[in-house]
Amino acid sequence: MRRAVKNRKYPAADSVYNSEKVAKFINYVMLDGKKTIAEKIVYGSFDIIKEKTKQEPIEIFELALKNVGPATEVRSRRVGGANYQVPREVRAERRLALAMRWILDVARKQSGKPMTQRLADELIIASNNEGEAVRKRENTHKMAEANKAFAHFAW
Repeated sequence: MRRAVKNRKYPAADSVYNSEKVAKFINYVMLDGKKTIAEKIVYGSFDIIKEKTKQEPIEIFELALKNVGPATEVRSRRVGGANYQVPREVRAERRLALAMRWILDVARKQSGKPMTQRLADELIIASNNEGEAVRKRENTHKMAEANKAFAHFAW
């Protein structure tokens, strides 16, 4: 039997927006322990969002995370020598982690613009329920829907 989920430590809320989610997102953006650079990227993209949309960037950020986070996903399960893709509901913690990861992956894949601009664009697009990260969520949901027949194998 699996162990219970550990009580995880969350980063302290960030200094500008006083949000744990923003602090966690900064940690996702951070490469090689360079947190000040990650903060500049995130806060810079929030400034661009405010400039472009004339809305509060934290609201756009929250909406983008909500739109990108998947409700269901498939997990591989071995039953009687065969592997089945079993649809499972996604815990809130994992949903947030996947949303942040997918948004960041899409922003990093683009080229030709500074990272602040790419991240701002992706957050705005995701908040409008469009873009590559939202497509990734829809593909995940389609996979879960297609494998609904194996839901009885869920553990």
